[in-house]
Amino acid sequence: MTPTTSSSDPARSMAPYGEQTPDEQPVLAARHVSKSYVVDGDRKLAVADITFEVGKGEFVCVVGPSGAGKTTLLRCLSGLMPPTSGETMFEGQVIDKVPDQLSVVFQDYSRSLFPWSKVGRNVELPLKVKGVAKQERRDRVEEMLAAVGLAGASDRYPWQLSGGMQQRVAIARALAYRPDLLLMDEPFASVDAQTRFELEDMILQIREEFGVTVVLVTHDIDEAVYLADRIVVLSQAPSVVKELVDVPLGRPRNQVHTRNDPAFAALRTHILELVTQG
Repeated sequence: MTPTTSSSDPARSMAPYGEQTPDEQPVLAARHVSKSYVVDGDRKLAVADITFEVGKGEFVCVVGPSGAGKTTLLRCLSGLMPPTSGETMFEGQVIDKVPDQLSVVFQDYSRSLFPWSKVGRNVELPLKVKGVAKQERRDRVEEMLAAVGLAGASDRYPWQLSGGMQQRVAIARALAYRPDLLLMDEPFASVDAQTRFELEDMILQIREEFGVTVVLVTHDIDEAVYLADRIVVLSQAPSVVKELVDVPLGRPRNQVHTRNDPAFAALRTHILELVTQG
C-alpha cells in the first residue's frame, strides 16, 4: 500500500472527515510561520517556514524529530506565542491572542489543574469566567465529565485521581465551553500504555460526539496514524513541513483491528522514514 500524500501543495485544505467544502474557510491556518529565539545573545531559528490548513471537523496530528519545534508551533497556533514572521489564522481572523473558541490541553495535567479545587470546580472555571449561568454551568460540568468517563466525580479532588483520570478532567475542562478547535500538546505522553489507548479512544469518541476540530502534537507515530485524518510531518529544526500525509483508514477505529491493518503498518513505516531522515 502506498500512502496518500499531499506534499506538493502544503497549503491546501483537505478534510476527509470534516464538513469543509472547497469554498469554506479553514478553521486553522498557518501561513509561512517562523519562530526564533535569542539564546546567550545569539538568535536561534526553531521554526523556519510552516504552512498548512485544518478543515472543519478534521483531526490533524503533528509529528517530527525531537527538538523539531512541535510545541513551539502549537504555541504559535494557539495565540500563546506570536510567530517571528508569517501569520496564524483562526476561522479567517489573524490570531493575536488566544481565540475564545479555541482550547488547549497540555501534557502536564498535574500542573494544569488546581489541586485545592474539586473536579467540578476545575471543569467549571472557564464557564464561570465567561459568565455562564450557574445552573447551566452545573449541567455542562456533568455533561463533560460523563463524556470523559468521569460521571459522578465532580466532588473529588484531582489528587484523589490517577494520572489518566486527571488528564480526563483537563480535557473535560477544555471542552466545557464547547470550543470549535481543540489543540493538544502530547496529552497522553505522561500515562501508561493501557491508559494511553483508553484516552486515544476517548478523544476519538468526543470528536465524533461534539464535532470538534482537533490538532494534536505527538512524538508517537503509531498514535498519530491511529488518531489522524492527516499528519503534518516536520523536519529537524529549523523545521519546515516535509510532507502532509493523508490517513485513509476507516472509522470507527479499533486498537486491535486498526493497528493490525496492513495500511496502518505502511503509513507508520512511511512516516518513520520521514522523521528519521530529519
